[in-house]
Amino acid sequence: MKSLSTALAILCLIGLVVTSSIMAAEKPLTMVVMDPLAAPLSCPCVEGYAQRKYELLGNYLTKRIGRPVQVVFSESLVLAKSENKLQTIDIVIGKDSVVRFDADVIQQPVRAFARLTGKDGLTTQYGMILVRHDDSAQKISDLNGYRIFFGPAAADEKHKAALELFKKNGVSISEKLEISEACSDGACQVVDLGAGKAAAVISSYAAPLLEGCGTIKKGDLRVIAQTESVPFVTAFVSESLNGELSEIIEQAILEAGQTPEILIALESLMGFVKIEQTEQVKKN
Repeated sequence: MKSLSTALAILCLIGLVVTSSIMAAEKPLTMVVMDPLAAPLSCPCVEGYAQRKYELLGNYLTKRIGRPVQVVFSESLVLAKSENKLQTIDIVIGKDSVVRFDADVIQQPVRAFARLTGKDGLTTQYGMILVRHDDSAQKISDLNGYRIFFGPAAADEKHKAALELFKKNGVSISEKLEISEACSDGACQVVDLGAGKAAAVISSYAAPLLEGCGTIKKGDLRVIAQTESVPFVTAFVSESLNGELSEIIEQAILEAGQTPEILIALESLMGFVKIEQTEQVKKN
């Protein structure tokens, strides 16, 4: 009987050790969502648009990976870090150029592996050049001498790509750029200037929200040009993760599109696809 009691005690101790090890292994992974079309970062003004529910993806990953996944919403990694919202960064999903910009600022090495398809199946976005509806400009080369509102340097579609477009079309740009952080700010500046010669560069994904949210009235502005397409929502993993865990996370995210509920939640046609696939489509 004494031997049996001793054996049971040993088994209990082993059980405690194993349980402790499992608990330690289940330290939550942090997924930072910076997608501007995520519900907490957008507005519910347009039905069925810009209300992506990444919480469902977080729950799906928790089950697939076998570890809790904490979802943190933020427009910026820099801001999230400064507000102490993040202890670790394991997964980041957001606008490609913005994630890369912020990761560089906070010195957080990340690696891109997949892009989210929209309802149209595309993984890209572009910048749109807007003028007032009654402006005399009909094409981008007519904008010489105009006051132009660009987006921040982190947003390729309304900064880098826009500068390249203006240069290609012979439009002179002041060395000191006028920057509007939000697309709504730039659009409102053009409307508010009235008869003044002005144009704004906004993100293509933001266009439906400007009128839908009542920022501008329908017909206030019109598009006279658009930039080349640039990558949109991209999934990254931290380079500090061990290789095996990184592969498990990547595979789980790539296979999330096989779940209809996830596609609906992320307003996506095919879910996330490998970057190599998106580049191949672009070449073809």
